[in-house]
Amino acid sequence: MTEQELDLLLSEPNERLGHTLSKLESPILILGANGKMGPTLSLLAKRSLELVGVEKKIVAISRFGDAEGRNWFEKHGIETQICDLLSRNEVNALPDSANILYMAGRKFGTQQQPSLTWSMNTLPPSYICERFTNARIVALSSGAVYPMVPVRGGGSTERDPLTPPGEYANACVARERMFEYYSEKQGTKIALIRLNYAVEPRYGVLVDIALKVYRREPVDLTMGYLNCIWQRDANDMILRSFDLASSPATPLNLTGLEIFSVRSLAEMFGKHFGHPPQFTGSESDHALLNNASATIQRLGEPEMSIEKMVRIVANWITTGGRLLGKPTHFEVRDGSY
Repeated sequence: MTEQELDLLLSEPNERLGHTLSKLESPILILGANGKMGPTLSLLAKRSLELVGVEKKIVAISRFGDAEGRNWFEKHGIETQICDLLSRNEVNALPDSANILYMAGRKFGTQQQPSLTWSMNTLPPSYICERFTNARIVALSSGAVYPMVPVRGGGSTERDPLTPPGEYANACVARERMFEYYSEKQGTKIALIRLNYAVEPRYGVLVDIALKVYRREPVDLTMGYLNCIWQRDANDMILRSFDLASSPATPLNLTGLEIFSVRSLAEMFGKHFGHPPQFTGSESDHALLNNASATIQRLGEPEMSIEKMVRIVANWITTGGRLLGKPTHFEVRDGSY
């Protein structure tokens, strides 16, 4: 599979999403679009609208520190605009829109520059909400807003308290609180997407585990269990969450229904690579886990099975596919990133 073919797989359109997006006013602004998920999400939205014969403007907004990223969007017919979301003036200069998808945030480097993480995760939400008072906003958050919970408990639900460890996770809670404040203050309709591990072959928790097995390096079992969801499924559900935005803001856990054992995933990769995995540490009975059953009741189940995800990732690695080089550090238990 080439990288172009992979992008098409991750943006495979469907009529259900196309009809949802067709009801939204144009333009649809995607803020922080040049991250790991934004490119194929933007392309998924464009292709799904084309599938149902509806034309709407989608604008991918980012700092675009490299020309290659911006060129990718424009090559696929997606309009782009440069904006530093930490600049109130630049945010105020964005085009009017009734539908905002917010994907910006900072995680890695928090230990070295915690103030930058807090600034990036809290200031832009206030600027966006003040600029787009009457818009519907779907804002990406993180499953890290929850503390670790007993594995046998099925994972955290949207009703559970947000008391996570570490500066990054607490900055994610603060990001949610900013959106919640403006949703209550000015009636802005907002959906908060608490995502746990979107995966595709170039990055993600499955890639992290697969690379350890492929390179015959020990897989850390300390964080012995996880949730994940195929990135195309996650992006489809994120885009359909515009219908679920409300005031007060609605939190939505987003991940797959199953809880997976890191050990069993490593063993699955070992069968693809032809050698058994090595392990270090032992499984704790607590892990960072989300229960997405309430979201799935409203949006439907993800389509991609774990077996197919593992097979695609394993084939990508064995054929030398390009990797983003952005490990998730899923094994971290103290919240230090």
